[in-house]
Amino acid sequence: MSIQPDNRFVDVEPWSDTADLSAPERAEFDAPAYALVWRKFRRHKLGLVSGLFLLFCYLILPVAGFVAPYTANERSADHLYHPPQNINLWHNGTFIGPYVYATTAVADLENYRWRYETDTSTPMPLKFFCEGARYNIAGFIPSDTHLVCAPTGATIFLWGSDRLGRDVFSRILYGAQLSLTVGIIGITVSFILGIFFGAMAGYFGGKTDWTINRAIEILRSLPELPLWLALSAAVPSNWGPVAVFFIISIILGILDWPGLARAVRAKFLSLREEEYVRAAEMMGAKPSRVIRRHLLPNFMSHLIASATLSIPAMILGETALSFLGLGLRAPAVSWGVMLNDAQNLASIEIYPWTAIPMLPIIVVVLAFNFLGDGLRASLDPYNS
Repeated sequence: MSIQPDNRFVDVEPWSDTADLSAPERAEFDAPAYALVWRKFRRHKLGLVSGLFLLFCYLILPVAGFVAPYTANERSADHLYHPPQNINLWHNGTFIGPYVYATTAVADLENYRWRYETDTSTPMPLKFFCEGARYNIAGFIPSDTHLVCAPTGATIFLWGSDRLGRDVFSRILYGAQLSLTVGIIGITVSFILGIFFGAMAGYFGGKTDWTINRAIEILRSLPELPLWLALSAAVPSNWGPVAVFFIISIILGILDWPGLARAVRAKFLSLREEEYVRAAEMMGAKPSRVIRRHLLPNFMSHLIASATLSIPAMILGETALSFLGLGLRAPAVSWGVMLNDAQNLASIEIYPWTAIPMLPIIVVVLAFNFLGDGLRASLDPYNS
C-alpha cells in the first residue's frame, strides 16, 4: 500500500536556487536600515506622538518671543496674581472673533487676597501680528512683532500672572529656551566624556581600564544631590545668567558621564574580540580608526536611545538646582526659576495657577521617556 503526499500542505514543485522572492519580501530585505527603523517606530504610537511633540517644542524655541504675548519680565503692577483668562468668540449670540473682557483688581481685605471683577458688557477683540515689547528671534535678531497682543485697557493672561504681574504663559515659553537647551548641552558634554573614557577603558584594558574604573567608582560613590549643590554653590554670584547657564549645563554633563562610560566599556570589551576588529588591526588600522569606524557604529543604537533617556534627567537636574536657588537665577527665566518663585505653599493654595510651571516639566520628561522607549525598540528592526 503506497502513501500519496497531501498536496494541500506539501509543495510538489522542486526548489530552485534561482527562484525569485516575492516583491514584499525583497523590499523587506533590501530596505536600508533607516527605513526599517522608521517602519517599526511608526507602530510605536506613544513614541511617535512624543517625538512629534518634542520636535514642535524645539522648533518653537527660537520664536518663543513671537508666540508669547508679553516678554519674560514684563510687569503689570495693576494685575498681580491675575487668574487665567478665557478667550471668547461669541458675545450675546453674535460671533465677533477672539476677544477678552477687561478686569479690575480689588483687594479682598477679609481673605487677604486679590480679587478681580470682570466687565462683561464690552468685548475687547485681540490684536494679531501686532507691535509690542522688543525681543530677539533666535537670540540675535531684534523684533517687536507678536502673534497676539492684548487690546488697550485689557490683559491676556492665558495661564494667569505671578506675584509681580508677569504673564505665566509667556514666562513658560521663554523658560523653555533654557530648560530644554540645558539638556542638549549637558548630554553633549556627558557623551563626549562617557564615550571617550569608556572607549579607552574597553579597548585598551589593563592599567588604563583599572584607572578609569576607579575614577568612575569614586564619582558614582558620591551622593549626587549634595555634589550638585556644592558645585553650583561654587559658581560666583556675580556671574551673568548666560555664564551660569553654561556652567550648570557642564556640571550636569560632568556628573552624568560615568554611567555611559561603563556601558561603552562593557560593549567594547565584547566587540574588540570580534573577527572584523582583529582583521582591521592586522591590516594596520590605528586604534582611533578601529574605534571610530568599527566599534562605535555597532553601539550607536544604544547611544541614541540612551541620549533620549538622559536628557530628562538633565532637565530635572537644572530644575532642582534652580528651585533650590543654586542654579539659574533671576533675571534669567527657566522652569526651575519659576518654581522657585512659587515655593510659598500658602500662595499656591490661594493662587494655584502659580504652580503651572510644573506641568511642562512633567509633560516633557514623559515625552522624552516615551520617545526613548520607542527608539530603543525600533533601533533593532530585525527583532520582532
